[in-house]
Amino acid sequence: MIKLIAIDLDGTLLNDETTISERNIAAIKRAIEQGIEIVVATGRANFDATMFFKEIGLSPWIISTNGATIHRPDGRLYQSIPLDKQQAIDMLIQLEKDQFYYEVFIENRICAPKYGEKTLFDELEKGIFTKNETALFRRGIEIQFGQSGFSFISSCEELMDSDIDIYNILAISYIEEKLRDGWKKFNKLPNLTVVQSGNYNFHLQHKEASKGNALRLLTAELGIDLAQTAAIGDNHNDISMLQIAGKSAAMGHADNVVKEVCDVVTSTHNEDGVAQFIESILNENLI
Repeated sequence: MIKLIAIDLDGTLLNDETTISERNIAAIKRAIEQGIEIVVATGRANFDATMFFKEIGLSPWIISTNGATIHRPDGRLYQSIPLDKQQAIDMLIQLEKDQFYYEVFIENRICAPKYGEKTLFDELEKGIFTKNETALFRRGIEIQFGQSGFSFISSCEELMDSDIDIYNILAISYIEEKLRDGWKKFNKLPNLTVVQSGNYNFHLQHKEASKGNALRLLTAELGIDLAQTAAIGDNHNDISMLQIAGKSAAMGHADNVVKEVCDVVTSTHNEDGVAQFIESILNENLI
């Protein structure tokens, strides 16, 4: 019997309008009514992810910043694995040198360089994209800037205060060669994991920070066996939790590498794929 369901946000629970469909909401509430713990597992910051659930009157556990932080339903921090501070600053200096757009996830804030907005739009103009793709990417940029707690900084020097923990660094580029070269610069650094959550980004985080490790820790806290868990996602940063969950589902639009590690493939994020997966679990629990 499934007692916990971990759900990714972007590309999974959230549709292209960055909203949670009525069917998905209804399925989640039915699961909660039947005693199933709902856990959100996202690359977003906790305070940003929380906003989606306040609107529908829910307060789940939230695994955020790709597993670098876990927050209780009341918003209190349960666990965190920040990056080594000096290593984080060194990487930010390199990203600024290479004119990467980046986002730094710290407690209660998401910081991006002031030059970042121009950089992203300039890269879109240089890229070989269709009109529809360009419009979609522009919408994505607007969503990035609209995140809760988002602010621009002059440079990473503003983050050097020893009291500021850096949980995750997200780098974005619409130039494939630039993105690939950036990945190579960081991929072999010690105590670091580099992971994708989309085709045009990579995250820099502590090697022990992952959705899978966070899910393992949380289930131990809640006294739930991993065999009694389910997880659903769509991208590479979800694989660590999909691999350890008792039952796993990939979204219909997920990369093949994600589908290959999952037990089932559901519909897309625009077709209530999460609801379909939860409904199947609820039906199985009744058998």
